[in-house]
Amino acid sequence: MSTRNGEAATSDDATTGVTTGAAPEPVDFWSAFKRAHEVVRARVIADTAEAAGLSEPDLTILVHLSKAGGALRQSELAASLGWDRTRISHQLTRMGNRGLVTRERAGGVLVTLTDAGHAAVTAAHPGLDAAVRRHFTDKLSAQEIETLASVFGRL
Repeated sequence: MSTRNGEAATSDDATTGVTTGAAPEPVDFWSAFKRAHEVVRARVIADTAEAAGLSEPDLTILVHLSKAGGALRQSELAASLGWDRTRISHQLTRMGNRGLVTRERAGGVLVTLTDAGHAAVTAAHPGLDAAVRRHFTDKLSAQEIETLASVFGRL
């Protein structure tokens, strides 16, 4: 396996528990996936959310709303994030109190980015993009990214 910048990628069996070449045991594979997720997530958030003055949940919601054109039904937003109703409601209340989103009842609850929310996600996006590249995609080949995108889309 090689990285996008041509460096050889290495397998760190001691930290991942996954050996190169043979199909790993399911629990070892799960552990390696969880570790990779946590490490990449923590690094991206450390580089982005804190610098932008946003929490990880703030950033996650703002990005999803922005990609959806600025508004989503609360139930759709929760489902797309894999969050339960209580978690999304509490987070949106906190964000509403800070002027990042509004909620209105209209055949359900519609969550909308405010001008401040739009400005916050716009300001955070270049740093988020750079952090995702630095800590994730630049470590993968184009084929690996395509394969992972396909796999993630099925999960």
